Amino acid sequence: MRISPKTATLLVLAVLVALSPFFFPSNFYYRIGSLMFVNAIAVIGIVILTGYAGQISLGHAGFAGIGAYACALAPVHLGLHPGIAVFLGAAISGVLAWMVGRPILRLKGYYLGVATLGFGILVSMILTNERDLTRGPDGIDVPDLGLRALVNGLGLNLSNGQFWYFFSGICMILGAWIALNLFNSPAGRALRALHGSEVAARTVGVDVARMKLQAFVISAVYASISGSLLALQNRFVSPDIAGFMHSIEMVTMAVLGGVGSVLGAVIGAGILTLLPQVLTIFAEYEQLVLGLVMMLVMIFLREGLLPSILKRFRGRDE
Repeated sequence: MRISPKTATLLVLAVLVALSPFFFPSNFYYRIGSLMFVNAIAVIGIVILTGYAGQISLGHAGFAGIGAYACALAPVHLGLHPGIAVFLGAAISGVLAWMVGRPILRLKGYYLGVATLGFGILVSMILTNERDLTRGPDGIDVPDLGLRALVNGLGLNLSNGQFWYFFSGICMILGAWIALNLFNSPAGRALRALHGSEVAARTVGVDVARMKLQAFVISAVYASISGSLLALQNRFVSPDIAGFMHSIEMVTMAVLGGVGSVLGAVIGAGILTLLPQVLTIFAEYEQLVLGLVMMLVMIFLREGLLPSILKRFRGRDE
């Protein structure tokens, strides 16, 4: 019986989430694992936008910031439960992406990248400067989910990260499942067609503008949910979550793992989440070593880690 690529990817992710805790030397690694899964959710959104549709965004951290601050502000000002605020942040991000995407997705290449970068910087500036609402650079506390009794009843402990590890892992698998279903759907085929050639896609009847906008909105929702989960997990959020470097991290994770692969997105997010922990032994040389690793991967594995490795194995089999 032949297993489809989608099923194989989901099985690998499920095994990763279920078995990794058996190799954790301490509870601290639950925190690292949950952070990896949260980052992977945002990177899967980048895969949909860039890997499927061929569009560039350097400002997706802005949507992560919107999702994070929705969880901080909506419970205080609107009386919403923090869990409901996640959906509010996703809705706001989706609407903003639709409004912003309509004009800027007419641009291509570097111009599109700069336009999305401007959006991310604008969101970061608003979160930093609106002190009366967001408390500015000092950041703001995020209300508790209020699930402590339920979590303790399941044998988990919010304080050591077990709950957030498994919850983030399940959310990541759900996000991967949606992205994989999209890949093989008529909409996914249309996105891949315009990635190859917008002119050819338009010739065969693809509404290029609409498909670009759909990919942008979907990826924005992924980034928003990622930001919300990070805020709920940390119980604190600052404008850094919407900063330029966070956007670059998202794109780098996608490129490192393989920008067209959902599993590659998880691998890229995992490596760039774990690598700083490993490189702490190099102290002040950490950024230098991290940059060197990235350069070597881009030189020798240009398509990303997962696609390059799979291509070499297939070449050997043939």
